[in-house]
Amino acid sequence: MLRFADPFPVQALRYLGFDAYQRIAPAEAPSEAERPVVVIDVDEDSLRAIGQWPWPRTRLAELARRLAADGAAAIAFDVLFSEPDQNSPEEVIKHLPAAQADLVASSIDPAATNDRQFAAALAETPSVLGLSLSRSSQDIPPMKAGFAVAGDDPSRFVTAFTGAVSNVPVIEDAAQGVGSINWIPDRDQIVRRVPLVFRIGDQYVPSLAAEALRVAQQAGSYVLKASNSNGEDAFGRSTGLNHVRIGDVVVPTDQTGALWLRFRPSDPGSFISAKSVLDGTALPDAIAGRIALVGTSAAGLLDLRATPIDEAVPGVEIHAQVIEHILSGRSLTRPDYAIGLEMVVMVALGLVLAVIIPRLSASIGAVTGFVLIGGMLAGGFFTFDRAGLLFDPLYPALVLILLTVGAALYTYREAERARAGIRLAFQHYVSPAVVDEIIADPGRLELGGEIRELSILFCDVRSFTTIAEGMNATELTRFINSLLTPLTDIILAHRGTIDKYMGDAVMAFWNAPLDDPDHARHAIEAAEAMLAVMPRLNEAWQREAAASGRTMGEVRIGIGINSGPCCVGNLGSSSRFDYSAIGDEVNIASRFEGLTKEYGLGLILGDATARASGRNDLVAIDQVKLRGRAGESVLYTTAPQDASVGWREAHLAFIAAEGTLQAEAALALAAASAPASLARYYERKRQDQATRSGISARLPQSVTEGV
Repeated sequence: MLRFADPFPVQALRYLGFDAYQRIAPAEAPSEAERPVVVIDVDEDSLRAIGQWPWPRTRLAELARRLAADGAAAIAFDVLFSEPDQNSPEEVIKHLPAAQADLVASSIDPAATNDRQFAAALAETPSVLGLSLSRSSQDIPPMKAGFAVAGDDPSRFVTAFTGAVSNVPVIEDAAQGVGSINWIPDRDQIVRRVPLVFRIGDQYVPSLAAEALRVAQQAGSYVLKASNSNGEDAFGRSTGLNHVRIGDVVVPTDQTGALWLRFRPSDPGSFISAKSVLDGTALPDAIAGRIALVGTSAAGLLDLRATPIDEAVPGVEIHAQVIEHILSGRSLTRPDYAIGLEMVVMVALGLVLAVIIPRLSASIGAVTGFVLIGGMLAGGFFTFDRAGLLFDPLYPALVLILLTVGAALYTYREAERARAGIRLAFQHYVSPAVVDEIIADPGRLELGGEIRELSILFCDVRSFTTIAEGMNATELTRFINSLLTPLTDIILAHRGTIDKYMGDAVMAFWNAPLDDPDHARHAIEAAEAMLAVMPRLNEAWQREAAASGRTMGEVRIGIGINSGPCCVGNLGSSSRFDYSAIGDEVNIASRFEGLTKEYGLGLILGDATARASGRNDLVAIDQVKLRGRAGESVLYTTAPQDASVGWREAHLAFIAAEGTLQAEAALALAAASAPASLARYYERKRQDQATRSGISARLPQSVTEGV
């Protein structure tokens, strides 16, 4: 909508692109031999030699005759002669006292005024005068040439004025041609387009350059070719002018009859000082057969204009470049379909970017976008340089830049949202360091269910019901938080993942969501650290209980660890789920935690975990048959640091003898050298041994002998 509305900022952006093309590849000045036009320059040297401007028109008559004598094909004056020559005698005497005026007037020939002498010179030469179109004047001067229109009526498209400021009638009547010297600069006052035809009411007016070209060809009229004329198909719509025919030359124009001019840098070689023409030092070969434009480059005369490649050039040189542009066969047009094509390209490339950029990383998406933009800019320049077609490069490029930046920001935002989602999903399960690893490489994370080799840990508080009975709700909540917080920190510090909390119990696992080749060892080390922190926590709880007038017994925990394949991922319903692990190995880890009560140990782990950990300080404590498992499983625990080599040997002998007649003696030897931390374990083994001995004593001798 903004592009179709085409406010000036959008136009200025378009012109900026066109100007850049012109500066990158301006037109080349024709060689001296091929130059079709010369500028007869009223320059600073001419003003110093002949006098200030305006010169007497007798001097201009002399200039016109000399140019015609040198063979000029046409002589066009980029000057307006709207008042009588103030240097002419009849004008001078108007400023004399009456007596002197009467004396001088009698000696003046009315037929020999400066204006009449200039008119006589114009009548003898292929001369063209300029006129200034105006929206305040109502005068409509007669034209020297006719206009024929082919196709639709283009009048509503042609730049219109209400009247003109013309030359003194005696001068204008003598000239062979008359054309407008008006410019239609853009709002930034830069001349980019030069109209070849204007309109006053129903009358068409040629430009000075077009009229000079007509007179040079001695043509009698112009042909305006508009839409739906022969060879100008507009599909039934009236779209204005397409071409202007001047004699034998057909000039492509825009709908208003204006010519997009491909400028060249100012060419000093095309200027000839008016002084050198008047004193006869100018070379006739530099003028012969060319159109001579009389104008000024003197800064004080204020006929300077800005072009896309020059900040200030004489206005007469722009007329000269128009004629050069036409006669060189150069074409620079903005076709009727330009807006439609630009919109199609803009929307098509925009859709391409909208589709592909969100599927790429922000950096690759940005590069892709700017490659397309660069290609479009290069394509626009190519059509300008090779085909003479003007397509707006910058507005579509700006739209695509905004789209690329927006899509890149969208991609970045989505990536940040994904990172935030990952962080939110896992910050309660794993350590911040692990979360950072997941965010740095999300590809390592597979959401949904997958089978992975895990090490699972269950931790529970012994006799929790008894502990809870001595506390109110607030105290119990504070106790649970003070227990689970340090245990959780330890698990996370050892790269574990918190699965869930179950009252006073916690479940965790290793090797998910990130790979952890040492998951078994990390799980055991976490369990050891959890057991090691309990004495400090008990001291704190007992101090707190004493301060509140309560008693607090020793709090002990039991930990079971098992390793094996489990299903891990986002498990639950479609509306609510948790990152969790399930499987038979999880159930076995829970059973190992329960066995710690029976064995009086803080930690029990399975043989799969023991093998995977690579530790040689683990000790077997029993061999049991677990429900749902074929064969027996060996249970392990970690040996205390104060365990002696003799105890290890005695303990291994007891494990080997357990269930035989030598078990009681082996148990006694192992218990005698055992660390204090294993006292409860051996006490429980004595009770088991006593129970088995009692059962054996009550059985018939034949049965016991069989056993």
